[in-house]
Amino acid sequence: MRPVPRWVLLSSGCAPALLIGGWTVAAVLEGPAYDPVSQTISVLGAYGASGFWVMTVAFLALGACHLLTAWGLKAAAFAGRVALGGGGLSAVAVVLLPAPSSGGSLRHGTVVAVGFTLLAVWPVLAAQGGGAAPWALRPAPSVAVTVLMAVGGAWFLIEMHRHGDAGVAERVVTSVQSVWPFVVTASCLHHSARECPAS
Repeated sequence: MRPVPRWVLLSSGCAPALLIGGWTVAAVLEGPAYDPVSQTISVLGAYGASGFWVMTVAFLALGACHLLTAWGLKAAAFAGRVALGGGGLSAVAVVLLPAPSSGGSLRHGTVVAVGFTLLAVWPVLAAQGGGAAPWALRPAPSVAVTVLMAVGGAWFLIEMHRHGDAGVAERVVTSVQSVWPFVVTASCLHHSARECPAS
């Protein structure tokens, strides 16, 4: 099992803080006209939105965090690291192809769908077989998290279709997706500490 540098804990831990902090500040700037229960995060990052610049910075920082984490998380299987890095690039692409101020956008929606899919499958692709692997890289937890993200994605699509609580569903799913790299990193570092205790 290849060691994971400690700085990956910082890059993976900053991802959820930057994303959640970004949408929180952007929603405050948008004011009461924005409903976080029913409206998506993309609305906050749309051209003309009061919090556009906040979400632009948040998405760019999130993408950078995922890319750095994918690079440093050497204990994970290569395919999983590629998928996580691809999710990071998708966050950057969201900035380049923001949602329009009104209506939908096929290009924006496609980038979001690709990013969601990559971040949903990276746990199972990153899994390492056997009980000797860190807990969060074992097949059972990895499959469980991927299934959880897939169910969350289905929930989001249902809420979008029925014009319901899409904002809540999206925030739950994206929070899980942004936190899981940190969980994996912490699991790898804990595993390494147990395998090679300080003398």
